[in-house]
This record gives sequence, structure tokens and C-alpha cells, in this order.
Amino acid sequence: MSTNFTQVYQSLAQSPRLLIEARLRPLQGGRFQPTGFPDLGPARYTLADGTEMLLLESPQSVANRMELACWDEAAQDLIAQLLGLPYIRVLDEAGEPLTNSLLEAHRINSEYIMKSGGKDSAFSQQFQTEIEYRKDGRVNWKKFHVALLKYDPGSLIHGAFLEEIGGRLRVTRALSGFIEARNVRVAEAGGVKNNIVQPELKGGAGNVPYHRTEFTAESITAFFNLDLSLLRSYGQADDALKLLVALALLKVRRFLSTGLRLRTACDLQVHGELTVTRPDGFQVPPEEDLLAECQRLVVACKKQFAGITEVKWKPGKAVASAS
Repeated sequence: MSTNFTQVYQSLAQSPRLLIEARLRPLQGGRFQPTGFPDLGPARYTLADGTEMLLLESPQSVANRMELACWDEAAQDLIAQLLGLPYIRVLDEAGEPLTNSLLEAHRINSEYIMKSGGKDSAFSQQFQTEIEYRKDGRVNWKKFHVALLKYDPGSLIHGAFLEEIGGRLRVTRALSGFIEARNVRVAEAGGVKNNIVQPELKGGAGNVPYHRTEFTAESITAFFNLDLSLLRSYGQADDALKLLVALALLKVRRFLSTGLRLRTACDLQVHGELTVTRPDGFQVPPEEDLLAECQRLVVACKKQFAGITEVKWKPGKAVASAS
């Protein structure tokens, strides 16, 4: 590890935001397939000067992809350098991994964690006790944020809304990102789904021609916003705050180095170096250095973590235990 992280944290200490941009381009060719939305399709929009724009990847999708960039699918666990970070693992009736708070769309608020069969899970009750939650009282935000760090620090980075317990229990995303393409043009394409045995069958069972709308663009840019003021407002211990910052930067680096195959027809790569637009002069440390720093800080914060909390789920029943 060659980066001086003391200087890294000092250079961010007075900044409310860290803004990062990465220029992207297709790995092959010049076309790409954007994300699509129900009843909308590609998210196209026009700037005031007439420039045609396209939202290539939404903040929700980028957040999920940044979580996946730190997950080892083959091992069904965090990547080796992040082992020791706490999260909540859901087991099925046979005791096999079913899902976890890192992969669930609503993270720690997943119904597989907080609810089962319409009743509060053991973990939900345990969590409410730890944060001293009362439906008719003020929220102890300090205890709430400490509990999120204890069970799943990613909830403080990517946001959480624990409406399964109470509609007031939420934290805003501290790290957000999106990808947009500038000055886009439509690239129409198509093909045929072939039935080599009975090509004349009707109702979509035979040969079926189809079309697909792809795009080209003058430029593609990934934007990332780390809300440093928000992270500081949680009042975490110094090492815990440093871990949240280093982990957020690692997620950006890992997403850009491992997670840019967004769809079959949208495989991107970084073109050039990352650009930091705020604060001036800051440089994002290399991925290898961030991995080593996160590994160090996970050990330093061990006493604040619950380890892996296992929730055994089946319809009508959920039992929590820490390991």
C-alpha cells in the first residue's frame, strides 16, 4: 500500500462532497444498449441547448452494481479483502444461503430479514430493542446509526428505509452514481428468432423477426457523488468513519474495473483517468491500495461489528442468530 491515507482523509476533512467522473466508451464497436423502464423504454431527455441525452444507468442500478462489485458469487461471500464486514445472511429451510442484506433490493429492510409470515422476525425485534425504538417517541438516531454500522455498514453508504419497522427510520444514500450519454443517435437493429423444425407456426412459436433500438453517443460519463457531510453527521468513531469513506471509494473503483458489462449489448470500459471535480486536487487512490486500507480498517472496527447475522427463514417464521 503506497497511498498515504492520512493525507487522503485530511484532504477530505473540510469538503462536504466528493464528486467523481469517469469517461466511458463501448468495449467493442460504437453501439450500446441502455437501461429500459416500464412504459417508458430508454430514458431520453433534451437539454436546454437542444443536446439529446440518455440516462444509460440509473442511480438505483449503479448502487446495486457497486454492492455486487464487492461480492464473490462463487464463494457466496464478500471478496477476500472485505471478509469481516458484517451483513445479514438469510438461510432457507434446509439451512442453505437464500439471500442476504447486500444483495436484496431493500437491503436490511428485506422482508426475508424483517418480516416472515406477516409477523416481526426475531431480528426485527432485536434491532428495535437495540435502537430503543418506540412508535410514539423520538428516534434515537445515534443508536440507529450505530446499529446499522454493526449489522450492515452498506446501509449507511447506500441508504436504507426500514419501513417494515417504522416509516421514520431512513438514511439517505451517501454514495450515489449514474451514467449518462451525451449527444445520442439511434442505431436501429434487429434479428429473427428461428424455429428450424416448424418455422411457419403462428403466435410466436415459429420464426419471429424482432427489432432492437440501440444508441451511439458523442460521450458517455459515469458520475459519482459521495456525501461526506452526511457520513460525518452520523458521529461514528474515527476508524468507522474512515472505513465508510474508504469502502465507498473502493466500491467506485471496483464497479469501474469489474462491473461495466451492464447488459449483453452494453459492455463498457473506462477511457482515461478518473476526474475529481470537487474538492480540487484530490485523487482517488488505486483499487489495490483501497483494498488494503479497507482490510486494515475492518480489523480496527471489529468490536463495533456483529459479524454475520444469520436469519433462518421460512413462511411464518424467522429466527436470528449471530456468528
